[in-house]
Amino acid sequence: MLASMSTETPVQAPLASARVRTLLRATVPALIIGAMCGALLWAIDEAAHGVTVFMWELVPEWTGVDPEARWWPIVVLGLAGLAVGIIIRYIPGHGGYDSATTELVAPPLPLKVLPGIALALIVSLGAGVSLGPESPIISIAVGLSMWGMTRIMPQISHGPVLLMAGAGMIGAMFGSPVAAALLLTELVAGVKLGGLLWDRLFAPVAAAASGALVANLLGVAFRPQEIGDYAGPHWTDLTIGIPIALAAAAGSLLGAWLMPRVWHLLRRFPNPIVFTTIGGIVLGLLGAIGGPLTLFKGAEQTGELISRAGEFSFWALLGMALIKVLALTVSAASGFRGGRIFPAVFIGAAFGLAGHSLVPDSSLALAIAAGSLGSILAIGRDGWLALFMGVALIGDIAILPVLCIIILPVWLLVTSAPAMLVHNGTVPPNAGHQPPPEPEITPSQATA
Repeated sequence: MLASMSTETPVQAPLASARVRTLLRATVPALIIGAMCGALLWAIDEAAHGVTVFMWELVPEWTGVDPEARWWPIVVLGLAGLAVGIIIRYIPGHGGYDSATTELVAPPLPLKVLPGIALALIVSLGAGVSLGPESPIISIAVGLSMWGMTRIMPQISHGPVLLMAGAGMIGAMFGSPVAAALLLTELVAGVKLGGLLWDRLFAPVAAAASGALVANLLGVAFRPQEIGDYAGPHWTDLTIGIPIALAAAAGSLLGAWLMPRVWHLLRRFPNPIVFTTIGGIVLGLLGAIGGPLTLFKGAEQTGELISRAGEFSFWALLGMALIKVLALTVSAASGFRGGRIFPAVFIGAAFGLAGHSLVPDSSLALAIAAGSLGSILAIGRDGWLALFMGVALIGDIAILPVLCIIILPVWLLVTSAPAMLVHNGTVPPNAGHQPPPEPEITPSQATA
């Protein structure tokens, strides 16, 4: 054995050294892309906050309208639908990919399309639409990274740049490179190529770490609640956690069932200005019924809901969860641009709080983590992300062993159910709200 090792070492050493040099060369662009993603997330968040202040504070102040009036969300979100419809109809690129038909990371789009995506996203986020920034902002990050790297480092192929940009933005949004590593593992590991998995994840994780650091410094990354009442894993946790997670998953699957039906119903109108405006008005009605906490992407609202949970009954919490499911479904199906993960966090937290209200002596952290795991798994179909967010939402790693058991029956429920995605969606020929098709980057190209 020793002889064998000694004869292989001279051959292996140059290969290992070359691999290290390759990884180090990828680090600089990865760190640059990640830092850009953190800054981009901050810029979009600030612009959306400006829209929020304008529509929900300044306009009511100037007009003497009570922003707490039940009818005001209908006006704001109806106008937002009109604005997004105009962007989709007339701005080059038509607002990018339809959020109801697109996965988290989509093929890159040209630079001229990105301003329209940003405008549609800013209006959607700022007005209070029940979508997060995920998919559109990743599209912007990918497009900017492709454009920039083609000019300053043309030797880098497009596939790795796509992965670095996607990972950088995921790391920025969730405030941790771990989320990006877990999400990209399924893509990278599913490719039948040689080499080590972490060689392929090295640059994306570096980009995610850079994005997370910048986003945390700028104060726009997701932050855990750190509830701190979990006493440690116990078998009795399963009797609480599994029913809550299954209920959250089942309630979220209602949106998955409705999504293609609402999408096709609204696409009977040939003009996107019509169906986004209709969607905005419906969202306003849902917001008027559910209250302010059911508006917007859900990240800040989740924290407020947890802190005020004692003010709401079981039925009120369950109602907010279901209204948020409907709002998320209508938001994506009616053409607004955004992602589903942050609304799913709110949905899961509301289901968890509803379950905890029935068994108040149980752990609040366990109920919230189980609820978020169930909703994210049903809506996002990614077990790694569901586990990560379940832990991150409460800030206690001790809950991970129990969540790893809770996720098993939930996965059995969701794996045969429809995903919250419209497959093979066709639109009227004059709707003009999809960007021109781009050459797709296959998984093998992305990991090359």
